[in-house]
Amino acid sequence: MTSFEDVYALPDPRGYFAALGPYAYQTPGHAQPVFRALAAELGPGRRTVLDICCSYGINSALLNHDVTLDELFAHYTSAAVAGLTTAALTDLDRDFYAARRRSDAVRAIGIDVSQPALDYAVAVGLLDDGYCLNLERTEPTERLRDSLAGTGLITITGGTSFLTGRTFARLFTAIGHPVPVAAFVLRTHDYGPISACLHSYGLTVERDADTHRQRRFTDPREQQRAVATVTALDEDPAGKESTGYFHTRLHLAR
Repeated sequence: MTSFEDVYALPDPRGYFAALGPYAYQTPGHAQPVFRALAAELGPGRRTVLDICCSYGINSALLNHDVTLDELFAHYTSAAVAGLTTAALTDLDRDFYAARRRSDAVRAIGIDVSQPALDYAVAVGLLDDGYCLNLERTEPTERLRDSLAGTGLITITGGTSFLTGRTFARLFTAIGHPVPVAAFVLRTHDYGPISACLHSYGLTVERDADTHRQRRFTDPREQQRAVATVTALDEDPAGKESTGYFHTRLHLAR
């Protein structure tokens, strides 16, 4: 896949939305109603949602606020914010999200490898706590272990391609028990090994029959590679990757 790594290391999300907008990136929008429905099922004492690979807190923005992904794209690519400093944008966004906060908002924690993205998400109120960690390489910190108390749901809309069961095993150990995991997984990624890990903790993984567009391909070579990969994974690219888009599928473990 074409790398967009640079846009995750900026001090605010304007570069992220400017870079992904031309390719119609949409997975968090598809996840929004799913994550809200799952969060609504959380009982007392478990109303914390952990978002893995959270970047600028986009999933938390959509989960806990009356805003759509299209509105976020419009906001962060508008002329009104183009000339602002990051500090000024942070002040603006703190009020922007506070005015749209839902009455059923849950506590949100994020884990990512980008400290600037986490700092922004915490500063504007999208995350209650943010942790710059790579759990493939390191154990959860004591601070993260304390923060995970009350976690009832783990979400992820990007990044499963970089993860193994190791991350989830470490999280379950830190939480003290397995919790549901809702992951939107690219069809170019074999989620089988992670599913096996989740199953070993007593979770049943439901694989949605439907798929959702993730983003347009950046060029024909990226499309060709994606078509070849999904075919090798015994998926049919017809009507999906063949039409010019990566596709994701929801895998829900509970």
